[in-house]
Amino acid sequence: MNSPTDVPAAFDPTVAGGSSYAVLAAVCLAALILPLTFVGVAVATPAIGRELGGGPLALSWITNAFMLSFGSMLMAAGTLADEFGRKRVFSLGVGLFALTSLALAFAPSVLWLDLLRAVQGLAGAAALAGGSAALAQEFEGPARTRAFSLLGTTFGVGLAFGPILAGVLIEAYGWRSIFVSGTLIGGLSLLFGVPRMQESRDPDAAGVDWPGTLSFTAALVALTWGILQAPQSGWGSPLVWGLLLVALLALLLFIVVELRVKRPMLDLSLFRYPRFVGVQLLPIATCYCFVVLLILLPIRFIGVEGYSEIDAGLMMIALSAPMVVVPLLAAWLTRWFGAGTLSSVGLVIAALGLYLLSRIAPGQAPAANVLPMLLIGLGAGLPWGLMDGLSVSVVPKERAGMATGIFSTTRVAGEGIALALVVALLAGLLQLSMAAALPEHPQLSLAAQQLASGNLQASAALVPELGRELLLGLYAKAFTWLLYALIAITLVAALVVRLMLHEPRRA
Repeated sequence: MNSPTDVPAAFDPTVAGGSSYAVLAAVCLAALILPLTFVGVAVATPAIGRELGGGPLALSWITNAFMLSFGSMLMAAGTLADEFGRKRVFSLGVGLFALTSLALAFAPSVLWLDLLRAVQGLAGAAALAGGSAALAQEFEGPARTRAFSLLGTTFGVGLAFGPILAGVLIEAYGWRSIFVSGTLIGGLSLLFGVPRMQESRDPDAAGVDWPGTLSFTAALVALTWGILQAPQSGWGSPLVWGLLLVALLALLLFIVVELRVKRPMLDLSLFRYPRFVGVQLLPIATCYCFVVLLILLPIRFIGVEGYSEIDAGLMMIALSAPMVVVPLLAAWLTRWFGAGTLSSVGLVIAALGLYLLSRIAPGQAPAANVLPMLLIGLGAGLPWGLMDGLSVSVVPKERAGMATGIFSTTRVAGEGIALALVVALLAGLLQLSMAAALPEHPQLSLAAQQLASGNLQASAALVPELGRELLLGLYAKAFTWLLYALIAITLVAALVVRLMLHEPRRA
């Protein structure tokens, strides 16, 4: 998820007043909803599938619809906040998020969940963009740095404890309670901070780059849809090729628009700085070694291995808890080591954790997963804690605002694409394994998709000839090869980051 990452120091009451702290509390509460709904929905997906049905593609859109709309509208929401008022955009974003969460709690079908999650992503983008801009207005100097540090810690807390909270809610009240909690937190945010916020806007705001925003969104949606559709229709399907072609054309249109518009959404000239390009690889690398596991592992633990939601949530703490403290460690280590060196070392550590995780077959004791997941969280936490600052420091000071926007968009959009690719790869590997054991079966493709989405029972019903135990073995083999692919991506990224962010040896 998109977040600042330093850990806060104590606040100085001489710098900011009580009303400023109320605004900070409101923004942090709003920010807490984002990781909670992100990881909470992953834990709830098997339960949603059992109650509402829906195919693997429809279930995957519960997460991807949110990520795509959130990522594609984040910069546009920031521009709207500058033009129409930070308080107004934040209030509308949080209010819409809370209302959408309430509607999601009563969704009658997976289709409604997908559509409402897309709306929720738009609301989340407005809340985060407006809230971040409001904090920048409320605090100055060191207090501003500490305020954003606390905001980053809030994201870490949500990622760390979201799975166990979701597990408790699901087992006690059902999966719909996750969305009710989002409504309650959003309501508290509105009550705490909005009455104390001062409205502010940018008098020089030039409006939203709508051609750039729409073409960028079209490219993201078409690319993700094509990737997710491939396991169901086949990579040679005209539908898949058509979607990928639309994505390519929309991307070319976006580039043309951004090169010609007076105030572009993304200033592509920044990519002339090699160090800036290297920084963009950091969120992409953490997507493949960390973020995708926030979705895949709960599905594996609950839907394939049969753990309860609470047990799965407890295991997930080992993966995400390091995000609360490791960013502080990374910032402290920069006194002696370059940020590029620390980031590349962190990725190597995460790759080691992925390898150890690949040695653990489904069905082993939960404690066996703890060390690999801790290593992954520790390794990913090093670049995670440094890349926000790096995204600004590697470009001239006057380009810092645009650099931050490009970095945020790369991070969130990359998460959606990475998740789609990894799910499609897992389904493809499962289909290959099943075809080797049971060639020419008409239901192999659907059975592989069901198993990849965590529905072992439905997959076994489609191919009863294989049996449950053999399906578990095939899943273990496919998941291992998937982890090998993630290891390769992570190590290549570590090498490229080390080369592009190389710094002279420090005294």
